[in-house]
Amino acid sequence: MQNRSLDILFSSILILITAGIVIPAWLISAMAHSGKGLYLSTRIGKNGKGFTIYKLRTMKETSVQTTSVTTINNPNITKVGRFLRKTKIDELPQLWNILKGDMSFIGPRPDVAGFADKLRGEDRIVLSIKPGITGLASIYFKNEEEILAQQENPEAYNQQLIWPQKIRLNKFYIKKHSCFLDLKILYKTIF
Repeated sequence: MQNRSLDILFSSILILITAGIVIPAWLISAMAHSGKGLYLSTRIGKNGKGFTIYKLRTMKETSVQTTSVTTINNPNITKVGRFLRKTKIDELPQLWNILKGDMSFIGPRPDVAGFADKLRGEDRIVLSIKPGITGLASIYFKNEEEILAQQENPEAYNQQLIWPQKIRLNKFYIKKHSCFLDLKILYKTIF
């Protein structure tokens, strides 16, 4: 669904429709997180360029980041954050990223630096399109935090197994892209 006109139209509509959910969730998140209800993070987008992604804050702020993966039992996730993550309400501010042109509805999920920006060879095709709120890899790994929580070394498991599989799924999506595939992804994301 990498169509800028449709991205603008649908993100504008959805921002208005979801405002009744996002604004109260943002206020609750702000109360639970010392006044900081919005989480801003640099992610890697199309052509390997960084952009600021918007999410509702779900974790306590820490001065030390020891990993780039989050498991469901991470002690920094607050009670409010668990609910926001489980319902995916924390992702709704990314509609602004779509409206701004940083993202699209469907595409590879944008990663933190150190992953997508390090892709080589044919794998760099993943950077040829805008990242999305949802995609094949998002659906396949919808329970990623639970999967990682079951691993002895979540970081290594992510780097050795999950990340390569996400790249394969994202490459498949780009090579086989069609309106039918986009509709199927949207359907599976919603239902």
